[in-house]
Amino acid sequence: MASADTDDPDTTGSALRTILLLNGPNLDMLGVRQPQTYGSATLLDVETLAGDTAAELGLVLHARQTNHEGEMIDWVHGACGTVGAIIINPGGWTHTSVALRDALVIPEVPIIEVHISNIAAREEFRHHSYVSPIATAVITGCGVHGYEYAVRMAATLL
Repeated sequence: MASADTDDPDTTGSALRTILLLNGPNLDMLGVRQPQTYGSATLLDVETLAGDTAAELGLVLHARQTNHEGEMIDWVHGACGTVGAIIINPGGWTHTSVALRDALVIPEVPIIEVHISNIAAREEFRHHSYVSPIATAVITGCGVHGYEYAVRMAATLL
């Protein structure tokens, strides 16, 4: 079983075959937080699923999670020239962070936005995403399988 690589992204020329998977605030609590909404899978389960899918497709996946917006933005900045695509579940920043949206256009790579739940079917404030208008694709409401679908989509774009 391949798992997500958590080292820094590769800068040896394989950037186009590398995906950066970013998870935002509270996603470290998957499996504990509102299982009726998010299911019982943990963040490690998500990273393993995405990492296994990437390996199957001959890709490298680097997974990161943070509850700190500035750290997330630093990782996006660091993606410049080091990855071929970014998969991101911005969590609550989806609906609030212009700064994260602005950072995501800097690397000039495909951005795939993922949400475990269907945000359009939830509270009104969750219906707006600052990321969706700049994303190449948006996958929402597919549970943790949305991460697998996102990796497969990234593979078609690379």
